[in-house]
Amino acid sequence: WDWHERLFAHGRELGITIFSAPFDASAVALLESLAAPAYKIASFEIVDTDLVERVAATGKPVILSTGMADLGEIGDAVSAARAAGCEQLVVLHCVSGYPTPAAECNLRTIRDLGERFEAVAGLSDHTLGTAVSVAGVALGANLIEKHVTMRRADGGPDAAFSLEPEELRRLTEECRTVWEALGEAGYERKASERANVVFRRSLYVVEDVRRGEEFTVENVRSIRPGFGLAPKHLRDVVGRKAKRDVARGTAFDWSLVG
Repeated sequence: WDWHERLFAHGRELGITIFSAPFDASAVALLESLAAPAYKIASFEIVDTDLVERVAATGKPVILSTGMADLGEIGDAVSAARAAGCEQLVVLHCVSGYPTPAAECNLRTIRDLGERFEAVAGLSDHTLGTAVSVAGVALGANLIEKHVTMRRADGGPDAAFSLEPEELRRLTEECRTVWEALGEAGYERKASERANVVFRRSLYVVEDVRRGEEFTVENVRSIRPGFGLAPKHLRDVVGRKAKRDVARGTAFDWSLVG
């Protein structure tokens, strides 16, 4: 408790958004006195709907962790938060194993949580390393919670499954990269690939063809670069007659046929 005021002050000096997870009404009062901008309900407290309501009644955003809770218990907590006035709710998919085996994560639950409860979905990740968190972002997590320690060797109850600072830096970079990479479903040509269209195949005249001669699979071929007609037009070209003399190496276009 006596760390909180100093920690909040230091966090603000650093420009870090700092908040905490209360476990009873007195803790909510302490955090309100420190102008906490948001609240976290830990997995072990999700069944304490009185606490959920008290936190939600502050009007601050609430992050609700769902470890060990079944669907009904999650629904009760979400309903309690909303009934008490919570308008900004994040629901974190969580497995409260310390550490959590990756095989138990079932990350597809993240998107289901968000859709089922019409809330922002995230992931509270207790696995070792960063891979599961990064995958969580790809599967719909908007917020990642991860334990951090300065040095695992220093020990402590959470040390074994916590990230060290360099790992935290890598996690944030990779999560941001994945978030940017998600984009939207679409098939339009992207800016980075437009210049490479020229390197696709297209139709070229590969032998000299005189006016009136037929174009055939021997004198027209699909090769690079992409300045000619698309290869799909080869069957439309073969059997047509040349409108003029055509030199070997000419990119094929419709002006060549009579």
